[in-house]
Amino acid sequence: MADSCGLQAHKLKIEKEENRKLYNDTLAEYFAKISNVKPRGKETVIEQDERGAFVRQPNYFIKPLTKEDAKKDKYVIYWAPLCNWSNRPVIARDLLGLQDAIKDYIVSHTGDSNKYGWGFPEEKDFKDPNTGLYFLSEFYQNADPNYEGRATTPTLVDVKEKKAVNNDYHRLTNYLEVAFRGLQPKNAPDLYPVKYRKEIDEFNDWLFPHVNNGHYRQAFTNNPIIYEESQEDFHKALEALDKRLETNRFLFGDYILDSDIRLYVTLIKWETDFYVFVGPQKKRIREYKNLWEYVKELYNIPAFKEHTNLPKKPTDPNKRFNYLDKIASLDFDSWLKTDGQRKKLSADPNNLFLEHDKNETVDDYITEISKSKWNNKDQVSRADWNFKLSTDPSINPLKGLLKNS
Repeated sequence: MADSCGLQAHKLKIEKEENRKLYNDTLAEYFAKISNVKPRGKETVIEQDERGAFVRQPNYFIKPLTKEDAKKDKYVIYWAPLCNWSNRPVIARDLLGLQDAIKDYIVSHTGDSNKYGWGFPEEKDFKDPNTGLYFLSEFYQNADPNYEGRATTPTLVDVKEKKAVNNDYHRLTNYLEVAFRGLQPKNAPDLYPVKYRKEIDEFNDWLFPHVNNGHYRQAFTNNPIIYEESQEDFHKALEALDKRLETNRFLFGDYILDSDIRLYVTLIKWETDFYVFVGPQKKRIREYKNLWEYVKELYNIPAFKEHTNLPKKPTDPNKRFNYLDKIASLDFDSWLKTDGQRKKLSADPNNLFLEHDKNETVDDYITEISKSKWNNKDQVSRADWNFKLSTDPSINPLKGLLKNS
């Protein structure tokens, strides 16, 4: 049976690869025409301010998810391993034990030029097997025919209605943590404790411009001065976080919280991918000792490892050997093996996660989640790279406050 399953999986993989090879721009144009899909906007054209700084578009589908919205088998998370924001909700979902309630599906670039954005080039007939649609942007059109921005990942989709429900990566993990609390198993970890949401939200909103969006601020500007400013800002933030992690096992102390998911996906992506495309950097991620050991510890947790996009081994033997080829040839499990020494920073070394308060009810946990300023419609507001924390980012304001009973 095991051999049969292995052969079936191999056959399916070959079919997907063949489908992708067949999906060219001509097919993409045809599917876009019959689906009434418009070309995808380019970040470097429509998302720059007067100085040439990249100012990311606000997320459009940001209506909060409620307890009433949380239904099993209604939603699918559409995501792309290539995307820095995509890995977050699937990691959170797995940590929360929501795999049976919320499925996920991977989208990819379409055609040779990706003119129409994310779609399903590896699937039979190049359609989403859940809904029969060709492009991610169709979910956006179905939800709002007047939507004109880019269709982005991750997107939470109501597959019964074939409509985009939420693409707010700033708060989507929080909605999974909170609105879907009633569908989580009893032993699900508390990634977003009620008592400290203000501190977590503020930190996450600081993390976005200084770290999470660091690659894009450098890669998508045409102004060398802004490039230098963005790079300096990025590494200054990393220095602060490296100092913070010198005395804290995780960002807020002894347990993994929502913020750790956000930092991890950026750091691992930088070291294995982004570093090559942005340009010469002050330091590699692995040159920040505490950050790198922190990354390795998180990588070895199944939910993180499963949804980490690592470079694949090169298939063209004539391709010039470069950094990505070198990274792709590594034994990642050995390269990212943790020595377990960070346990010593914790007062509860054998536990990675905070437990829910035994007296806490589902309704106690489901509180209103703050809005992110990074979704403001005003571009000037979204370009506020000087956004500061109320405390020094190198200092954990919750040190010693998170405890399991």
